[in-house]
Amino acid sequence: MSARQSRGVLVTGASGGIGRAVARRFAADGDRVAVHYASSRGAAEATLESLDGSGHALVRGDVADPAAAEAVVAAAVEGLGGLDVLVNNAAAVIPHPLPETSYAEWQAAWQRIIGVNVFGAANLSYCAARHMIERGAAGRIVNVGSRGAYRGEPDMPAYGASKAALHSLGQSLAVSLGPHGIGVASVAPGFTSTPRVEARLDADEGDAIRGQSPFGRVATADEIASAVAYLASPEAVWTSGAVLDVNGASHLR
Repeated sequence: MSARQSRGVLVTGASGGIGRAVARRFAADGDRVAVHYASSRGAAEATLESLDGSGHALVRGDVADPAAAEAVVAAAVEGLGGLDVLVNNAAAVIPHPLPETSYAEWQAAWQRIIGVNVFGAANLSYCAARHMIERGAAGRIVNVGSRGAYRGEPDMPAYGASKAALHSLGQSLAVSLGPHGIGVASVAPGFTSTPRVEARLDADEGDAIRGQSPFGRVATADEIASAVAYLASPEAVWTSGAVLDVNGASHLR
């Protein structure tokens, strides 16, 4: 456990994958974590039960709904006794390749993905930052973006666009919130091994995916969590405004 003071940390989309790894990393470092989920309560409870330490909380809400996003932050503040770090990890992932997708499906995918990945993150950031400002806390906001913002997502263009917007949001907020001592940064992971993509990695395309990196593999969720933990740390305040590529040299810019 770190010798520094325990912080209150809200991790959205923490029922599995990268979000679970991030929540576990903060808890291992001695922080109190609010595990957020939208619908997978059982998986979120499993995350909660796996956390080191005590003082953690479980919060639910569809962050695409502005009222729910506000309630998620309020519940985290109440459950943790204050909020010092927000990790915007929740994301909607809906395939919608243009040549095979109906116009109605296209509209639905764009609305849902932008609603969660952009509007949700923006509203959560607003509520969390206002709380930090009122407390006079030198807080942190870390966005989990994506390599896809730069490399492109041909089967999920709304996802790539949403992550580009998320990176830009983080940079704008870094300038806006810096005078209040609040640092804002983003990570841009490449392909990461999580239960959601196990089938793809085990299929014929798995070798091609691993071959995108000169290391011949994909990231682990723990590696992304380590990058998030660093950007949220007190000593990393001078990285505010940065977008940190964590993709094993699979895409350079």
